[in-house]
Amino acid sequence: MKEYLPRIIDKLVDRKLKLYGAVSLEGCKWCGKSTTCKQFSKSEILFQDPDEFENYRAIASTKPSLLLEGEKPRLIDEWQEFPQIWDSVRYDVDRTGENGQYLLTGSATVFQNAEANKSKPKHSGTGRIVNLRMRPMSLYESKESTGEVSLSDLFEGATYIKGISENELEDYAYFIARGGWPKSLEVSKELSIDYAKDYIDSVAMINIRTVDEVDRDPLKVKKVLKSLARNNAQIANLTTLREDIRLSRDDISEKTIADYINAFDNLYLTDNVEAWNPKIRSKAAIRSSEKRCLVDPSLAMAALGASDKDLLKDFNTFGFMFESLCIRDLKVYSEVLNGNVFYYRDSNNLECDAIVHLDNGKWGAIEIKLGGNEAEEAAAKSLLKLVDNIDVEEMNKPSFLMILTATKYAYKREDGVLVVPLGCLKD
Repeated sequence: MKEYLPRIIDKLVDRKLKLYGAVSLEGCKWCGKSTTCKQFSKSEILFQDPDEFENYRAIASTKPSLLLEGEKPRLIDEWQEFPQIWDSVRYDVDRTGENGQYLLTGSATVFQNAEANKSKPKHSGTGRIVNLRMRPMSLYESKESTGEVSLSDLFEGATYIKGISENELEDYAYFIARGGWPKSLEVSKELSIDYAKDYIDSVAMINIRTVDEVDRDPLKVKKVLKSLARNNAQIANLTTLREDIRLSRDDISEKTIADYINAFDNLYLTDNVEAWNPKIRSKAAIRSSEKRCLVDPSLAMAALGASDKDLLKDFNTFGFMFESLCIRDLKVYSEVLNGNVFYYRDSNNLECDAIVHLDNGKWGAIEIKLGGNEAEEAAAKSLLKLVDNIDVEEMNKPSFLMILTATKYAYKREDGVLVVPLGCLKD
């Protein structure tokens, strides 16, 4: 058995098991949900076991409580296969009044497919079952970030930083193409790239059909995914996506595109970035559309049929994909801090790639750049202008201003802006 690489979400799972009867860990397939939950469970039932599937189906339809029998905490893997198990867990938690009884994993959203699923849960589980979102591995979790710069420390008031990343541009191109799939760390670099490619094929041929029992065209699935990939980490409405597909001499209606994207959402393949809406001094209108992001940049690369070597020849695409990589890691790091990741853009074209905003009101602004002196200067100027535009009488001052890069050294500039390589960052 391979050594378990600790995940940042472990801290949240451990905390929530002490507060609730059950923890439901949701996220895309292959991101490591089951392996993580096995670190906490004392018994398990795996609903996707083909030898037992029909037996489990019969029990779930007659007396689902039998599937809960076992030493606690009990892992119930891929619970969405038999949605009625959710209500059984909720009822048992109510009955015993004990915390830390169950761990559920799910790679498809059941509650959003209510009309298509007659056996959907009858209760949300609020107060009994807490939901957590798991994403593919960050660079710190895969041991490819030194972790010398901590977001938590910055929010706690740390003003001095230092760090040296061992990653070169070629490494970041590889990280983007490989992705954060735990299995990819167990094979050679050459083989590891295949996981994302195979994931796309699996989504198109199998997963997209099982999420809500709707038969969808695998070719159209790949075309929509490819359009999302070309617009990864960008604002793109349905019309934009349709026009993008038309440029490839194909055409899919906006209604069909919306349906497919909804299915991707239900499979946790998308992880969009919402717009930040702070109190500002100017009368500029703040953009409200989401930035479209696939949950891992490797899926965008696979959908495009691109390799890490292709990125080194196209720095425009490299920049968008690097932003996607950074956003993925920022979301992993911020969740354990009770935070969310947003972006900012207004009608005066003032923008910021990422805002990490905590529930307690603290926030930090981040510009994402591959590197270069000119890019760094422009990013610092933009961050300082953003702060000048924020009404600090209504909101907190930023805990930090950061340029997140693919460079080597972490340091603080004379203007107070931090320069941090992604390969030095952690939660």
